[in-house]
Amino acid sequence: MISFMLALVKNSFINSFAGIGEYISLIKDVFLITFKKLPKWSLLRDQLFNIGVMSLGVVAITGMSTGIVLAAQAIYQLSSKGLSSITGVMVAKAMITELGPVLTAFMVTGRVGAAMCAEIGTMKVTEQIDAIKSMAVNPYQYLIAPRFIAGIVMIPLLTTFSIFMGIIGGYFISAYYFHLSQTAYFSLMPLHISSFDILSGLIKAICFSILLVTISCYKGLKTKGGAEGVGRATTNSVVITYVSILITDFFLTLGLNSLYMKMKFDWLL
Repeated sequence: MISFMLALVKNSFINSFAGIGEYISLIKDVFLITFKKLPKWSLLRDQLFNIGVMSLGVVAITGMSTGIVLAAQAIYQLSSKGLSSITGVMVAKAMITELGPVLTAFMVTGRVGAAMCAEIGTMKVTEQIDAIKSMAVNPYQYLIAPRFIAGIVMIPLLTTFSIFMGIIGGYFISAYYFHLSQTAYFSLMPLHISSFDILSGLIKAICFSILLVTISCYKGLKTKGGAEGVGRATTNSVVITYVSILITDFFLTLGLNSLYMKMKFDWLL
């Protein structure tokens, strides 16, 4: 029994490392293919519309509701201490650096990433990808590159839209429910929101978009086992993407802030 469990753990580790290697290889190939030859505009246009325009609704609702909750919680905690005027700064800072990029990536993963994996997985189990290869068409160029470019372009834009909706949502609840003035909400933002905060949010959005698209496409390409396999691959892709985004966010937050503090300290010296 013990030997069986050890063998199972060993095989799991081997398969995990093999999968990571294949995934890294896919990212490398996609980068090379994408920048060597851009995909057809018709394919790219469809993905831009699907990832960007079709996600506006869910991203707007998510961003606005998050901003409303942040503002309400901040005012409840700060008003008794006479600090309600920093509510706008707290909402903007949280949305720009953390919640905007992460929650947008989560929403797009649930709406678009799952669909990508299911679509490519269905093509895999029905041998459509083999048919594409037989026609001397690179499946990475045809299937993944348009999604990859569209993700890198649209997800940062969706993140910006989510941040805007969050700040506006926070303003509405602050002004019309808690009677905080517009000046009090917005006046401190230019003083406390730096270009580094904006750059940090943008870098995170780009990194999350790469993870989202490549993981979804990779799991789709590795699908096997018919309809059941497609469902299993789709579930795995969403879960793995969520976890990868959270882990990446942790390391990016530490790395970017450490770099910023070091540069700031060196500049002061």
